[in-house]
Amino acid sequence: MRRSFLLAAAGAVFAGRAMAQSFSDAQREEIVGILREALRRDPSILRDAFAAIQAAEERERTEAQRVGIAQHRAALFDTAADPIRGNPRGDVSIVEFFDVRCPYCKRLHEDMEQLVSRDRNVRVVLKDIPILGPQSVFAARALLAAQRQGKYSELHDALMRNRGEATEAAIRAEAQRAGLDVPRLLREMDDPAIQRRLEANLALSRALQIDGTPAIVVGDTLITGALPLAQLERLVAEQRQRPR
Repeated sequence: MRRSFLLAAAGAVFAGRAMAQSFSDAQREEIVGILREALRRDPSILRDAFAAIQAAEERERTEAQRVGIAQHRAALFDTAADPIRGNPRGDVSIVEFFDVRCPYCKRLHEDMEQLVSRDRNVRVVLKDIPILGPQSVFAARALLAAQRQGKYSELHDALMRNRGEATEAAIRAEAQRAGLDVPRLLREMDDPAIQRRLEANLALSRALQIDGTPAIVVGDTLITGALPLAQLERLVAEQRQRPR
């Protein structure tokens, strides 16, 4: 019980938030004194306290993301302008936030291709969030401009499979190979409507506390990182088993 008390006290002090502020100055001074002596005798208390704080913060973050998904469900799953892969009428939808220059997004793309090929009833909604610099912004604008020519998937696949740097010259070359009208593409990339779409994607990612790519939303769950095919299939199967 003494160790549990020390862990709780350490968490309160080191968190530095509302819980710590609930103590008086005298109480905080007494707790710090107890902690100093306890840490001298058993330094693992500090490690365990930080682990407890991190676990609590992760639980809070997960719950906040669930609330955010519920609040923004229409923007996530039902924005008509969003590019779709797989079956547009699929019974399970996956929302994928990505940056074409992100190596982990490229890895996920390979498994997503296999997923929609093997499961013809999955719908993937693509949300480009260009967070890795000006070249990412250029590529994202090119993708949305390519969508106007009915070539989003072709350019998206080419850029995600390309292991070289996504320079403007490389993107133009990939667009040419994909059969796009490149002069038209370059003109339409500057359309303010395309910039507004990207800003909406970025605002949505911030609302869900997404701080990196890739990130996917399935049902009411947000997962970050490049998931292997087996895990993607498991998430889809679990979603199908849930009551509708």
